[in-house]
Amino acid sequence: MKKVVAGMDIGGTNTRFGIVDREGKIYAEDSIHTDNYRDISSFIEHISGTIRKMLKNFEKEVSLRGIGIGAPNANYYSGSIEYAPNLNWKGVIPFADLLKKVFDIPVVLTNDANAAALGEMMYGGARSMRDFIVITLGTGLGSGIVVNGNVVYGHDGFAGELGHVTAVENGRLCGCGRKGCLETYVSATGIRRTVVELLARMNEESNLRKIPFEELSSKKISGAAEKGDRIALKAFEITGKILGKNLADTVALFSPESIFLLGGLASAGDLIFKPTSEYMEKNLFKVFRNKVKILPSGLTGANAAVLGAAGLIWKELID
Repeated sequence: MKKVVAGMDIGGTNTRFGIVDREGKIYAEDSIHTDNYRDISSFIEHISGTIRKMLKNFEKEVSLRGIGIGAPNANYYSGSIEYAPNLNWKGVIPFADLLKKVFDIPVVLTNDANAAALGEMMYGGARSMRDFIVITLGTGLGSGIVVNGNVVYGHDGFAGELGHVTAVENGRLCGCGRKGCLETYVSATGIRRTVVELLARMNEESNLRKIPFEELSSKKISGAAEKGDRIALKAFEITGKILGKNLADTVALFSPESIFLLGGLASAGDLIFKPTSEYMEKNLFKVFRNKVKILPSGLTGANAAVLGAAGLIWKELID
């Protein structure tokens, strides 16, 4: 009987999960709207039922050995989701313990970027690497830092929050309550805010002026940039500059072999990769120059988050 795990990615809007074997084959997958569940008990009940239903289709072929979860503000050590601003469930949620009561198998969770890093190491572009960093560029900015083959968790489980280093002194207000955090400039949300500032400051014609803020997306901004829109191109230059400079500081701390960019904003390709690489190299301490590659993630498409969470529990079971 084939050993499998369940990989789950909990986001503020959607939760995706799938049944995955050691080689990364996905036997079944599904998703639900996270924000439909106001209390944690109904959410646990629904996802548990869905996982069981998926397993029933393969009950004579597979054996579920563990569950890996990527979630915002997830603490690897305690198994809790703690004060996640984008989830309906407030305070400290002992998520791993709640799920263990249902399945009685190992359950491990960490933040979504750490899970992505483990997925990158097992199934993506970092399979031969021991030192690398994954940056997730979604609604916010997440980061998973791997040193000598292990994710850096720190003493409390929350190490590696590059999205909340101060990129601009007294800058934009962040959802965390602080000002100037990196993710307020480098994320899908951040580049939208940059575009709005540029539209107010510059007189150039731009099709982006016709799009209401609620409908503006990083995809629309990259589409405009590809057509030569000067506002959109400037927004990507600013975003890449800020990210590149901060990555130069990060390289000085961890000396990674590569940095992988993952998520919606990363799908803009050279629009974000080129200025990021340029400004990182410009700001690197000399001993690190021309050594660190910035690469697209080897985990692509909708399966990336599920594979990342599966990689988390597989590494735990293997270790």
